[in-house]
Amino acid sequence: MRVFADINEVITAQGEPLGLTDWVTIDQSRIDRFADATEDQQWIHLDADRAAEGPFGATIAHGFLSLSLLAHFSQQIFEITEKPRMSINYGLNKVRFLQPVVVGSRVRDAVELIEVKETPKGYLVSTRHTVEIEGQERPALVAESLGLWVP
Repeated sequence: MRVFADINEVITAQGEPLGLTDWVTIDQSRIDRFADATEDQQWIHLDADRAAEGPFGATIAHGFLSLSLLAHFSQQIFEITEKPRMSINYGLNKVRFLQPVVVGSRVRDAVELIEVKETPKGYLVSTRHTVEIEGQERPALVAESLGLWVP
């Protein structure tokens, strides 16, 4: 985990890779719980027998399940010693789902600091997340995430 003293140190790291997270296994239980939480009960996520005959040979994680892991992954990448008073999820600029995550796969996040921009509300921090699938050339997704840090 990378450690920054304060926002000024973070600003100097714009354009740099911040690191890789630990691997997370996407098992059927996680997929089922996500389906229940979102009420997305499509067979490709839940019906192992039918999915075995489908295009991926097994159930797959919801794209939004993979995307939701950014919150978990972000906690593993860096910390700031002089923390802002508040950090708010400000949204996403771009998200592309590039490859499905088949049940049993392991994923991790490679994070790059794109930009830190001072605004009247605080610092808008933009990071690029590439969620990799172990053993696969193409990532599951690439997303640009925004956080607002209020000093």
